Amino acid sequence: MGREVTIIGQGYVGLPLAQAATEGGWTVHGLDVSDRITSALNAGRSHVGDLSDADIATMLDAGYRATTDPSVITRSQVVVICVPTPLGDGGGPDLAAVRGAASTIGRYLKAGTLVLLESTTYPGTTEDVLAPILEEGSGLKAGQGFEVAFSPERVNPGDPVYGIKNTPKLVGGMGPTATKLAIDFYSSFVDEVVPLSGPKEAETAKLLENTFRHVNIALVNEMAKFCHEMGIDIWEVIRGAGTKPFGFMKFTPGPGVGGHCIPIDPNYLAFEVKNQLGYPFRFVELAQEINNSMPDYVVTRVSRLLNDQSRSVRGARVLLLGVTYKPDIADQRESPSIAVADRLRELGAEVSFHDPYVSNWRLASGVLERVENLDDALQGSDVAVLLQAHSAYDLRALQDKASLFFDTRGKTDGLKL
Repeated sequence: MGREVTIIGQGYVGLPLAQAATEGGWTVHGLDVSDRITSALNAGRSHVGDLSDADIATMLDAGYRATTDPSVITRSQVVVICVPTPLGDGGGPDLAAVRGAASTIGRYLKAGTLVLLESTTYPGTTEDVLAPILEEGSGLKAGQGFEVAFSPERVNPGDPVYGIKNTPKLVGGMGPTATKLAIDFYSSFVDEVVPLSGPKEAETAKLLENTFRHVNIALVNEMAKFCHEMGIDIWEVIRGAGTKPFGFMKFTPGPGVGGHCIPIDPNYLAFEVKNQLGYPFRFVELAQEINNSMPDYVVTRVSRLLNDQSRSVRGARVLLLGVTYKPDIADQRESPSIAVADRLRELGAEVSFHDPYVSNWRLASGVLERVENLDDALQGSDVAVLLQAHSAYDLRALQDKASLFFDTRGKTDGLKL
């Protein structure tokens, strides 16, 4: 009998996982609720930046198919949930997509199937939310009729070095059988699988990874503010500290944090601490406050730079360079550039943007079209603000052509954050 797996959600997490599982010899059913996405994938068109159309064609040749038909679950020995878990109104994760996926699986679940959750969430979700829904829908018992485990996704969009195969995979099962089956599944296409003692430990490990980054980014962001006021070059400070071969890990300041992980994941942990224990996770709350303040700080610095040129923000022509949340990708999720642009427009600035990966930029205050002639835009702006240092940019040339250039990423020798 062939090995078949259904991967629910064919987005930034599910589609790369489908590619890796296909390469590992699995027949992969890419289950998604969107007819548009599944039709495009079956026609060989990718909607995820890390996978090309050629990658999709290779997957299709190996037996991959995208579908909206959940009956493929009945043919699968493994079902993996890779659906979004955005922040809900109360600050915790919105588990509507996870609950929906679990309900669907429950209707088609057969005995002996392994169900894996990869969606980031708060500790206890696998055992207290996922498993009961599966049991109710299937009439089977977790740990007896089927197995359940949590394995946090560690996809890093745009990373040229680390992908699913060479990034260690954590697994925590509801019992030793579930953990073993999860190890067996992932070991077929991942170099190193690391078992943890249970789902809660695996769920919390993912949150710790991103909380660590969140807190340390907040530290250097706050240092950037007071170093500027004290006449200290924060970038030289970081360069100096970074020469220490032990006991220091380099983080750099910027206009804020973006993506699905850093601005969101730590809140899941803070939410559950407050929910279960009744007191706040103070490090996370402080880090959130500092990192959320950075777009306004960037706008303040831009305002001061314009003021030094005897210009007000109102009516000033501000060109924003690079608006995605990280370099060399098209992903704009939670990008701090959005808040920078909206705040500048609120103050009356004429905002334009350029990004090699973005044609139309959707803001709260409306949609902007990318400037086509970058040289003309640079020369016609009162200030150009580098928000994301894409490798496609010749930063020296940008700096030289702009009448005033403000670098929030510390990549040039000009005016920096």
